[in-house]
Amino acid sequence: MASMAAVLNKTPFLSQQPLTKSPNLDLPIAAVSFPSKPRRRRGVVRSGLIAPDGGKLVELIVDEPRRREKKHEATELPRVELTAIDMQWMHVLSEGWASPLGGFMRESEFLQTLHFNSLRLDDGSVVNMSVPIVLAIDDEQKAGIGESKRVALVDSEGNPVAILTDIEIYKHPKEERIARTWGTTAPGLPYVEEAITNAGNWLIGGDLEVLEPVKYNDGLDRFRLSPADLRKELEKRGADAVFAFQLRNPVHNGHALLMTDTRRRLLEMGYKNPILLLHPLGGYTKADDVPLSWRMKQHEKVLEDGVLDPETTVVSIFPSPMHYAGPTEVQWHAKARINAGANFYIVGRDPAGMGHPVEKRDLYDADHGKKVLSMAPGLERLNILPFKVAAYDKTQGKMAFFDPSRPQDFLFISGTKMRTLAKNKENPPDGFMCPGGWQVLVDYYDSLTPAGNGRLPEVIPA
Repeated sequence: MASMAAVLNKTPFLSQQPLTKSPNLDLPIAAVSFPSKPRRRRGVVRSGLIAPDGGKLVELIVDEPRRREKKHEATELPRVELTAIDMQWMHVLSEGWASPLGGFMRESEFLQTLHFNSLRLDDGSVVNMSVPIVLAIDDEQKAGIGESKRVALVDSEGNPVAILTDIEIYKHPKEERIARTWGTTAPGLPYVEEAITNAGNWLIGGDLEVLEPVKYNDGLDRFRLSPADLRKELEKRGADAVFAFQLRNPVHNGHALLMTDTRRRLLEMGYKNPILLLHPLGGYTKADDVPLSWRMKQHEKVLEDGVLDPETTVVSIFPSPMHYAGPTEVQWHAKARINAGANFYIVGRDPAGMGHPVEKRDLYDADHGKKVLSMAPGLERLNILPFKVAAYDKTQGKMAFFDPSRPQDFLFISGTKMRTLAKNKENPPDGFMCPGGWQVLVDYYDSLTPAGNGRLPEVIPA
């Protein structure tokens, strides 16, 4: 990792959404979509860093001189303990990824998000907001709050981490929330089972004051840049266009082809210094996704091996949990990147999608995500970059654009095949993934080898 230090000095290595089919299905993972041309909004392509939603970043971290006072206040308030996913959402809110949202949603914000995928501001303008950012409590917690208008939010060890003020408690309509967010109430939705099914029957919203910046102490905090941090870095680099790429899988050379050619096209459009924001998702992901620490190590190797140019790439962790809610969720992914300064967003087949939890098919139409983004309320300022397909070209020994006139020359490596190769310590075709990045995958799956008793070990951080 020492050789990476020089790269990291130039390239903030920040936080995933693959341009692939569901890892639960034996469908192409080596195929990626490639931008044909940007989908322009209202005939205008904006340059430079666009303004955050609502006009300014809403940062909710208490100023350092007031932190001791606020921590003391928190000790005297009713308490609500946060789950790991609640903490991730608090992190998202605290740094302004959900600007102009000022805290966990009250009922009016929740209903607008659920039914309109947007919020109407006091001035009449509309910003996109497609996934509810809410905090659930149970009957006992509700009773403990009583008539108080403020509560302390505490971590799993009971330490105060935030104060929620001017609170509103309202019913948690779980079935309606699930149906509207995922378009189904079928059993087996990962986020639902993790964060909703067993959650309390009430939601509590209010204005959020986070007592200090969120840290995970997992060796990756230096890669977690806030929207404000990102904007400073992008301005420092003189970016006149920022194109964001979300992923939750390792980067293969098809992804790299997509990203490097996108930059070429932006240069052809007249931009002088387009910067790539490679932005892997760092919050909750389902059990069969590669863990964040291993993905970040793999992304490091991609930069070390020169697959992506560190001078024109900023890599950072996006702290949001993953819903796997397809066209609904991809709006959130795009909206959050506006707040970080991106004015272009790359979107491919089945963004934020997954296999149906019950039936053997995709949960969402593969093209609906990019179509929805092109029409979504509140995203008019964002230029959407749709794709065409790239795959492994056997005649060239590398990832290339798919040519329908010679389909026999192209290889689509499924997610199942890629995992099987890595688990068996076999190599994919030369040119599919950089050697250093592939070795990280081999090492990860090797760490999952069953022990002598046949039980799988706990996932080992990279």
